[in-house]
Amino acid sequence: MDFRVLGPLEVAAGDQRLDLGGIRQQTVLAVLLLDANRAVTTGRLMEAIYGDEPPTTSRAQVQICISALRRLFAAHGNADVIATQSQGYALQADSSQIDSHRFENLVLQARRAREGRDLDQAIQHYRKALALWRGPALDGIESRLVQSAASRLAEHRITANEDCVQLELDLGRHHELVGELTELMEEHPLRERLRGQLMLALYRSGRQAEALQVYRLARQTMIDELGIEPNERLQQLEYAILTSDESLDLPAQPVIAVAEEPSARVPSVPGMLPTAIADFTGRTKQIDDIRQRLTLASGDRSRLAVPIIAIVGKAGIGKTTVAVHAAHSVADHFPDGQLYADLHGGVSRPTSPMQVLERFLRVLGVPGTALPDGLEERAEMYRALLADRKMLIVLDDAGNESQVLPLLPGNPASAVIITSRSRLAGLAGAIHIDVDVFDSSQSMDLLSRIAGVERVQSEAESAAALAELCGQLPLALRIAGARLLARPHWSIEQLVGRLEDETRRLDELKHGDMGIRASISLTYDSAGEDAQRLFRRLAILDSQLFSAWISAALLDMPFADAQDLLDDLADAQLVETTGVGRGVHTQYRFHDLIRVFARERLAAEETAAERSAALARVLGGLLFLAEAARRREYGPDVLIHSEASIWSLPRELVDQLVAVPLAWFERERLILVSGIRQAAQAGFVELCWGLAINAVTFFESRVYLDDWRETHEIALTATRHARDKRGQAAVLYSMGSLAITEQRFDDAQRDFEAAVRLFREVSDNRGVALAIRNIGFLDRMNGRFDEAEAHYARALEIFRATGDQVAAAYALHNLAQLRLECDDLQGAMRLLSEALQLSGNGGSRRVKAQVLHRMGHTHLQSDEPALAARVFDEALTVVRDIGDPTGEAYALHGLGIARLRQGMLAEAESALRHALMLASTSSQRLAEARVLVGLGELAIAGGNPAQAVTHFQQALSLFRRIQVPLHEARTLIMLGDAQLAAGDSAGAHNALAEAHALADKLDPPAAERVRTQLADRSRGHKE
Repeated sequence: MDFRVLGPLEVAAGDQRLDLGGIRQQTVLAVLLLDANRAVTTGRLMEAIYGDEPPTTSRAQVQICISALRRLFAAHGNADVIATQSQGYALQADSSQIDSHRFENLVLQARRAREGRDLDQAIQHYRKALALWRGPALDGIESRLVQSAASRLAEHRITANEDCVQLELDLGRHHELVGELTELMEEHPLRERLRGQLMLALYRSGRQAEALQVYRLARQTMIDELGIEPNERLQQLEYAILTSDESLDLPAQPVIAVAEEPSARVPSVPGMLPTAIADFTGRTKQIDDIRQRLTLASGDRSRLAVPIIAIVGKAGIGKTTVAVHAAHSVADHFPDGQLYADLHGGVSRPTSPMQVLERFLRVLGVPGTALPDGLEERAEMYRALLADRKMLIVLDDAGNESQVLPLLPGNPASAVIITSRSRLAGLAGAIHIDVDVFDSSQSMDLLSRIAGVERVQSEAESAAALAELCGQLPLALRIAGARLLARPHWSIEQLVGRLEDETRRLDELKHGDMGIRASISLTYDSAGEDAQRLFRRLAILDSQLFSAWISAALLDMPFADAQDLLDDLADAQLVETTGVGRGVHTQYRFHDLIRVFARERLAAEETAAERSAALARVLGGLLFLAEAARRREYGPDVLIHSEASIWSLPRELVDQLVAVPLAWFERERLILVSGIRQAAQAGFVELCWGLAINAVTFFESRVYLDDWRETHEIALTATRHARDKRGQAAVLYSMGSLAITEQRFDDAQRDFEAAVRLFREVSDNRGVALAIRNIGFLDRMNGRFDEAEAHYARALEIFRATGDQVAAAYALHNLAQLRLECDDLQGAMRLLSEALQLSGNGGSRRVKAQVLHRMGHTHLQSDEPALAARVFDEALTVVRDIGDPTGEAYALHGLGIARLRQGMLAEAESALRHALMLASTSSQRLAEARVLVGLGELAIAGGNPAQAVTHFQQALSLFRRIQVPLHEARTLIMLGDAQLAAGDSAGAHNALAEAHALADKLDPPAAERVRTQLADRSRGHKE
């Protein structure tokens, strides 16, 4: 299978081009391909499709797209292309299957050939790479995320084209290049390098006047579009063409950009910039941004303020490298020189402005005897000396604004580049450039440049793992590459093995004077005592994310004070915000290597008792908030509560945090799952199962069934190990509910019966009632109506005795369904009316929606479809408001059947199709089967019995799989009717015979109803 992104998105299987479906599916596939072989979170896919404001159904839509793509690939023999991973999905493909990867590999081969001075081979590789492009990358997909990646690919394309053209110019192929360069210039009118190449090709072709015209057009375009002159190199080329400079003639032997011999004279202007790193990698966007801002500023004579660029990032991110590289790239715009100082802002005794000014003034020609003694006087002299100069000042590793302010020039013709781990928000007018970790391709590029391309390519998987263990942090990657370079006998896999031991990772990431621990330690040591304590204790958590309120629990202090400390850590780049949420909802995370350092400090500086107490407060606070969010969203739902100690938060803060409960649950979901696991590991059993039980309603309504299963398996193991019978019973009861949701009815029966035994052993009558109520549901699904009624009645008796209105409402609405099964419509409506009142009194919107749903079916059975439609509409409003896709599927199913009874076939089909999508996405096989039955009825009404047969057979397969014989028997009867209408009398006879056989296995009331239906069919067929 071949994936093509260098143009409109295409996938080919052999010679066949696949139909990729609609734009949503194409967007999902594009995002997976852009990050092939790496997990892409569901949230990122949602953002790719919908942008910053995804609808409530966005998660379901992503799952639908994934399912459709899997079916498409499976149909062509590639069922395992898209894999489900813990945080999302990953598209698994070899680099040779994706044209963008082949492009990058060919460009890499071209560069290697160029470095080896094999220019013809390099050109061949470049041309093969460029031939892979069929148009703009991922053309037609308008997603912001996709187009951002497409822009990066386009930049790689034009850069490769420029490199190739330069080599061809060096080989004297200028005649062949004029046409191509002219077309490229029309596409990229602001690329100065292309302009220069076209000018040179025209000049060498004897077309001097046209070459000069190209420059004049370029100058006019740049002035009109950007307000700047062409760069100095292009101006010099224009002058050389104008004067027919011999240096433009083709050399006798082609060479590759050799640096000019430096002048032996002492420079007349200061040049204090450190040497730029030869293997500089990535950071194209940041460098271009800095260049553009400084070059624009240097040409703006009306400017009054000094242009200041502040490069911000965590330790080891490469801020200094970016600053020095950018400074060298714009040095020509500052002809009076460049000053540089390392302020050592991360150490306990940073370089003072007095010391820096002494150096700068001496470099500017002030003798030592003339240096002023005071800071203000030195700053005044410094500004006076720069008043008529155009200079670039680079201030590296600034700790705070006070270090920087005395070093700023007063002349706006000069400019300043600052690097810092803090944002330096007090520098008025400063432009902040954020520098983050590398992406995977940049990491691999840096490793290749240091350790060798062949070495990295030969162990590509190990190299990718090495980059991950380095957290894509440039300093860590540089150290790892240097260690490999120094040890040519090592394999990359060997270094990966050493780094996988987290306790030794920072020891391994050290080479010569370079070290990760030392870099992070400088920042840590400069933080205050409370901030250091918070930094250490954040490492207690296993979750990758942590919310701001957790800092208050870790330190046992007021939220506002704790959040200030957390923001201090963020300012120092020891933690980072995730970009999710604001204010009290802000979430933070560690970089992987900084987390390792924090855990080292935690083990060294905190006792086991302090760590345990801090973790207990966090988990207690999490339980407190989970209960508050659940009560606010669902009312006093029917739960078993643990006796765990909680850590209370102020009411005002709680109201802010859980103001939108489902949003809070979404933000905290990973923290909840991780917290349940940590509670079990730490022996906090009550907290463990209490958190698991409280999260269930959310897991169910948002269809996080894997989380439900994982957390309850953890909690069950913990309660069994601790011999906590009540906890075991509560978890088993909840696992039985999960089994019902997944239609594993035999497993549900086993779990509920075990829960009943344990609840009785600890004399928990309410727990017994909850479990036998659900056993009643299983009885009803299996057609055991008498047993179901007995279980419901017993549960209702206990709920009335305990005053549990919501649980009583739930039992009443199930008893009402039994009345419906026996055609006692008045009895059903009487029970439902009481259930509706109780659910309203108890404040449970979820149970209210379920009661309304049952009322709708009562109206349908009473041949009142208009009333049924109104009630189903009301239920639909409730389930959509609380974000319950399963409830929405059932409500839409009921609405579809009501519209069918009203003869509104188009509206019926719309509702049923939507219900089917929701049910299949949520893996609700019972709901899916019932909707398929509804679609079968719709097909019969529309005069298409063949289509009805298909729907009934699909429903029958699902009913058999989840073992609900009553529904199976009813569907067989409808299947027989459809087959008879379609002319398949033998099939109809077999279906009805199967229904007869099933009736013999049902309880008498259910069996009697099935036999009555069969008898009616038999009489109808005879007539």
